[in-house]
Amino acid sequence: MRHIINFHEISRSNIPNYYDYAYVVEAIKQTLQDQFQLAFKMYTDEETRNEIWEVLDNDLIEKRDDVHIVAHIFDSIETSTISSNHSQSLDLIVKPRVINTLYYYPEFQVALAQIPIFQNHSEMNHDFIFGTSDENVLLFLQYILKRKREYTKNNVTIFTDTEDGVENSTEKISSMVTREEVFLEEKMKKEIYRSIDEFFNESGSFFKQYHIPYKRGILLYGKPGNGKTTLVKSIANSISAPVAYWQITEYTSSYSIREVFSTAAKLAPMVLVIEDIDSMPEHVRSVFLNTLDGATSKEGIFLIGTTNYPDKIDPALINRAGRFDRAYEIHLPTPELRHQYLLRKEIDQFIHAEDLERVIQSTNDFSFAQLNELYTSIALQWHYEHKVDVDALCKQLRSDNKRAANQSWESKLNSQTVGFRF
Repeated sequence: MRHIINFHEISRSNIPNYYDYAYVVEAIKQTLQDQFQLAFKMYTDEETRNEIWEVLDNDLIEKRDDVHIVAHIFDSIETSTISSNHSQSLDLIVKPRVINTLYYYPEFQVALAQIPIFQNHSEMNHDFIFGTSDENVLLFLQYILKRKREYTKNNVTIFTDTEDGVENSTEKISSMVTREEVFLEEKMKKEIYRSIDEFFNESGSFFKQYHIPYKRGILLYGKPGNGKTTLVKSIANSISAPVAYWQITEYTSSYSIREVFSTAAKLAPMVLVIEDIDSMPEHVRSVFLNTLDGATSKEGIFLIGTTNYPDKIDPALINRAGRFDRAYEIHLPTPELRHQYLLRKEIDQFIHAEDLERVIQSTNDFSFAQLNELYTSIALQWHYEHKVDVDALCKQLRSDNKRAANQSWESKLNSQTVGFRF
């Protein structure tokens, strides 16, 4: 593979700096014209800039024929990247590096390059789009958004607010969850899934037929460990639409709010999950509320907010129509749900029916997460001792949970400080 700019050819007479901006651009344009006998002009894109490079990276991982490598740019900069395979996170792959390579999409006569430019004593990557016509570039951008929807259907997009802005990553769902694996009160479960199904059925034909604004928001609240995340995973697994998680942090800003909703709008119809929505920083809550009130900001977006602390939620979120339409409290599981859950996990391979009944009666204040821990304890005791004392295990787990909740762990250190000492 040839390089456009070679180090041994550089001198102060033809380029003042190895990374000079204009020199590199002209060299790329000349390379494209020589290779394809076409005249290219440059474009800037403020709307789909992030998506372009995400799709290009995904196309390289999938080794699609849509994109070709024309040439590498600098001969003294890396041209390949060691990365994890998106489909199997433990497998490492070597793929062409997005930066420092000139890529070409022949169907649209569009070329892309991310170039490291050294200016003001620091290196920055600059994005360049080259096209032969406005029409071809617009068709290419339509392709980008279509491809983004295609590959995000099988993944979850993660938005994380950082000090440097919104980081965008794509991840496989760690464990697929079916609707049958969600244990909720039957009426609530039916309402939530019915709302989801109608929203994504034929791109919201129900909403259009009855002149209902095509946006929806539900708030899930309750004690941790009772299935809010499991419910969201089941929704992601049961719809053919993109799903995104937004991680609220102390760096969440008015900019990141606009960035997330702008990106979500391009993927609509889609699901946007905001976990721990109560952690929204105080100074940007008004911006967030105004964004939810916007005429088009939520168009095609099914918004799901979750919180373990409903008392910390801004009342303005749920006291005004158009923000969150319904709020559902996820309760501790009833005896019937506890019975269904433990049988689903096949606890009957370790204990008899009468022991299971004692477990159900002894776990009134257990969450699903605590029931899962109890199941693990029962499985371990049976595996090593070939017998199970369900009463002792329930008592021990309840005691441990109580101490953890009260932060009253016994310690031989008594009053001594636990932690770092200076």
